[in-house]
Order: sequence, then structure tokens, then C-alpha cells
Amino acid sequence: MKTLRLSMLMAASAMAACLAGPAVAQTNSKFDARFISYPTYNGNDLELSVTSDATNFRLWSPEAQEVILNLYDNGRTGEPYSRIDMKADRSNGTWTASLPGQLYGKFYTFSVKSDGKWLPETPGVWAKAVGANGKRAAIIDFSLTNPEGWDADRGPEVKNFTDVIVYEMHHRDMSMDPSSGIANKGKFLALTEQGTTSPSGQKTGIDHLKELGVTHVHILPSYDFNSVDETNLQDNTYNWGYDPQNYNAPEGSYSTNPSDPSTRVREMKEMVKALHDAGIGVIMDVVYNHTAENDGSNFELTVPGYYHRHWDDGRYSDASGCGNETASDLQQMRDYIINSTKYWAEEYHIDGFRFDLMAIHDTETMNEVAAELKKINPSIFVYGEGWTAGDSPLQTERRALKENVSKMTDIAVFSDDLRDAVKGHYTDAADRGFATGKPGNEETVKIGIVAATAHPQVDFSKGNNSKFPYATSPEMIVNYVSCHDDLTLTDKLRRSMAGEPEKNMLDAAKLAQTIVFTSQGTPFMFAGEEVFRDKKGVHNSYKSPDSINAIDWNNKERYRDQFDYYRGLIALRKLHPAFRMTSADQIARHLKFDKIDSSKTPNLISYTLTDHANGDSWKDIKVVFNGASEARTVNVPKGNWKIVATDGKISPSGDLGSTNGGKMTVAPYSALILARD
Repeated sequence: MKTLRLSMLMAASAMAACLAGPAVAQTNSKFDARFISYPTYNGNDLELSVTSDATNFRLWSPEAQEVILNLYDNGRTGEPYSRIDMKADRSNGTWTASLPGQLYGKFYTFSVKSDGKWLPETPGVWAKAVGANGKRAAIIDFSLTNPEGWDADRGPEVKNFTDVIVYEMHHRDMSMDPSSGIANKGKFLALTEQGTTSPSGQKTGIDHLKELGVTHVHILPSYDFNSVDETNLQDNTYNWGYDPQNYNAPEGSYSTNPSDPSTRVREMKEMVKALHDAGIGVIMDVVYNHTAENDGSNFELTVPGYYHRHWDDGRYSDASGCGNETASDLQQMRDYIINSTKYWAEEYHIDGFRFDLMAIHDTETMNEVAAELKKINPSIFVYGEGWTAGDSPLQTERRALKENVSKMTDIAVFSDDLRDAVKGHYTDAADRGFATGKPGNEETVKIGIVAATAHPQVDFSKGNNSKFPYATSPEMIVNYVSCHDDLTLTDKLRRSMAGEPEKNMLDAAKLAQTIVFTSQGTPFMFAGEEVFRDKKGVHNSYKSPDSINAIDWNNKERYRDQFDYYRGLIALRKLHPAFRMTSADQIARHLKFDKIDSSKTPNLISYTLTDHANGDSWKDIKVVFNGASEARTVNVPKGNWKIVATDGKISPSGDLGSTNGGKMTVAPYSALILARD
């Protein structure tokens, strides 16, 4: 049976972006049932551990007939200088070998014999450092990769998920354009450079992030992926990185020397520390739901059949739209996901994880991931896409769908409700939404405003996407209108508002983001849209050149008013906890919608945050959204109101003037925000 909506958001981009203990009692299919009898191993010495006097190897491959350890002097070429037969430990399904001394600087692979045939060599599934193109694992001393001050490095403390403000970016997009003024273009080190500016002197890079005020950057995949030839970087091959190869080693093309395994590790840590020093957390985009290859993946070359789900006839199931999906509900794969995220949190000080197509995983696995990460760092933020890109053998009720988010703890999902209702449906470039004058989306926008929680004034039966309040807390919801997938907000507006003046598009963009940043839940924005960034109309730019994907920093001067408005929105949200309530009960008590007949007055929403909501210093905050192409008149209760936002201008402290209420005019495609003590 198909999942609800089958994850239409990621279907197109996921298909394009990928190139090519006890076992659980319930399995996906008859084909997978044979794996129940496999012994599992959850030790922290998979697949390499180095002690003071020895280098030890342990590979989990319970059905292997033989396993050989291959040792190399070189990370990419040459024959092994030694081939060692590994010994089987059938009690836990592992194979072991131990050699005297610390073999730092050497490389290794495993050869597994299965069903009478030797499989191609693999670095295994736990390679934490690799040579160029990731075909051989490296033995390095990780203590030598730590930047100065690393032991004291900490990300920002997060009391509630609703306090987080996420900025989604790609390493290359931020720095590749000549206008960035950044020397280490497309590299981890790009975000360590301070004082970089555009030709007109506007701040870029990490200084831009600090100026904007976001709390966290969500960086597209940074692990070692399959699509970029790290030995031929002069070709400037671009990819988003949703084609996983080695999940626990950094991507080499983002380092200054992909052939040196230690360099990529050290430089990624330097980036994390630089962001932490700037008060910004780092969220890692993780893609445990599928592998770049099927039979040729490291999973299949280590334990054929186990790590992926299959249909009863043995075919790979494909809920990822990329040719396969992983089996999180089998114990060794579940442990792998948990231990891998723990590794990134501990070794690299990562502050959060965004799970690609999270609904391919089961809710039990996701709950264990969040619980284990919280033990390491209570501030870690875990969220993901609550959908799949195709059907799966995993039972619907077990999937980490947005509709099942209430079955999970300390995990949030994206709200496609708000996204599609505000800007228009992502599958139709010309479709308009609430913020661009299309009527009929008002109730769905309200679902987003209350973070998909039950509210006495919101009729979920009228929702476009969701028909019931699936979240029990605003901390379960991430609100957004655009991300790396599909058209940027700028491109969407240029298509859907074609023929209108650009000012209308700029106003609509401000309105769309005002809805996101004043709604309950966690706000999320796509890098560069604060400077009206576009991708020249390309909606699925996963392998488009830098000329399409790179941010033109000249836009920051050209659209400085837009940037200042976004910066003001972020400051407003930080200053006023009324926009960051932490429970459904708070929202139901303190957020009051005004009665508006949408059939007579479409594209108008008005509400008040009352009685010092969530301890706010302002007693009442009036919020009005006008998505119509003409001005609207609203009635504001009498009182001494500060004007916080009006007609495309914003002042987080309410310094735009004052009003005594009564009838007030709201400009087209704009928000009106008032406050009183």
C-alpha cells in the first residue's frame, strides 16, 4: 500500500540525486526473514581499533565463508603489501585480525567470500578515514586532527527546539562565486575565513551568517559520497551528495587535499569549531536511507542482502527512489545508524542531524537515535523528512512518517502543509499560494501557524495536505517555504507571478518568510534567499554547475532591503518567546484567530498572541497577513500599540511608530505586526 502522498517533495530530487544484540522479531519480507538468525555485534571496535601496541581489525560478516584483510601503502593505487586471513568468531558474526604496532599511514580493505565467490574489495561500512575516492580505508591518529582548543569546543546550548533557527546551505554554494571574496572556495575551510566581503564591501561567508543571526547551519551531505572524482577536482564537478559511499568519513572534495585522509578530517573539524566560535551550531544532513550503489555498495560487499530491504521475490525495495532502501528495523543496521550519528556527535561535535527521507526508517530506530544523542549532548536537534519517495515493505504504522511523529520523542518533521499553502504547490511552478494571491489556502496556513497541533479554531478537515493534528507539540514541527529541493522561493515567485513588477515578488517573499518566522515550531530557511537568490529556474540542481547553484553575493547590495528584513525577522523571533511556545496547550490558550469569512475576504489571516504568551514581555501581539494583491482593512482593538512590521518594514523593538488601533490598512502582499505592553 502506498504511503500518504508518497513523499512527493523528495521523489524527483531523490531519484536524481543518487547516481545509480538481538534481531527484531518483525521483518520486512519473507526474503529478509532469514536474517533473524544472524548474531549481531555492537562493540565500538568495528572495523578498526588502535591500541598502544597493536592495530586490530574486526569485520561483521556472519555468513562469510572466508575474509581476507588487505594492507596497502597507498590510498588508491598499488598492490597490497600484505594479505592476512582473518579468524571467525561465530558467536557474534565477526572476523578478526591483529597486527603488532600502530599502523598509522597505512590503508586497508576487506575481501569477503560469500556463496563460494570472492566479492570485490571493500573498505567496510565503518571506514572513518579514507583515501581519494574512498575505495580504501585509512589508519590515522585522530588525536592529531583536532584543532587547537578542540577539547573545550562546544556548540550553542538549546533549551527548546523552537529556539533554533536553521539555515540550509551547500559548501560550494556559499563560496564558489567570485563575488564571495572567499579564498578556500567550495571547501570546509571556506567557513573559517573571517572578514570576507563582496566587491561592494558586503559581508559574506561566516560573517554574513553572524550578521543575519541564525542559530544553526544545516549543511548538505558532508560524508564521503560517490559522484565526485576526488582525483580530478579541476573539473569542478558539482553534486548535492545524496549518494552515500562512506558514511563515517568526510567528503574529500571539500578538503584541500583529498589524498591525505587526515586533512579532510582536520579541516571539517576546523569548520565546526569556527562556526561554534561564532555561536552557530552545525547540523549534518544524513542519508542512511539508501546507498549510492546496490550490489556494489559497501553494505552488500560486506554482508550480502542484509542491510537493504527486499520484496518477497528478492528484488531491492526502493522507497528512496534511488534503487534501494536500507533496513533500519534489522538490528545490525539499527545499531549502525545509532552508532554512526553518535560518532559524528562525539568526534566532530555535530549539533544536529537532518534525516533524508526519514520515513524509510522505523520509529523505534529514530527514538533510539534521539535518546542516545541526548546522552551525549542535550542540545542536539534531530529532524527529518516525514515521508518516503516510494512504497516499502516496512509497515506504514512503523514508518517515521510525519503522521507518526507523535510516536517519536525529541524528533521533528518538516511541515509541507505550510510550504505548499504559502507559496503554491511545488509540483506546479505556476501555482500560486496564500502569499501570492491564491484563495483557499487560509486554513492550511493556519495549520502551519499552530505547528500542526490541535487548536479549537483550526479546522483540519479543510487542510490541503493533512487532515488531523499530527503533532502533539510545536517542537515536532519545522516550518519552511523552500529548501535545496525544487524551485528556490525567488524562482517560484518569478514563475508564478510572471508579468508582475519585481517589487510584488520581493513583497511576497517577505510575507512568506514572515509567516514562517512568526509561526509556532522551528523556522528553516534556504541559504541566499535573504538576498533574493535564484537558481535560474532550475528546480533539481543536484548536479548543475556552480553557475546555477552558487550564490551571487552582489545581490546582497542589490537586495539589501530584503536582507535587512530577514535579519529583523530573526531578531524579532529571538527577542520574543511568544513566537516560540513549547506546548500545544500554550498555543491553544494564547493564540487567538480573528473570525474572517475567507469566502468573502480571501488571503487574509489575523490573530493575536495574548497574555504574555510564553513569558513574553509584550502582553499582546497582533499579527495580520495579507496575501492579496490589493490592500485590506482590518479592525484592531483600541489600545496603545507599537508598530513592529508594516508594508515591508520591520523593527524588532517596535520603533516604526504607534497606533491607537481601530481600522488599519494592510498593504498588498505584506504583514502587519503590532505589540502592546
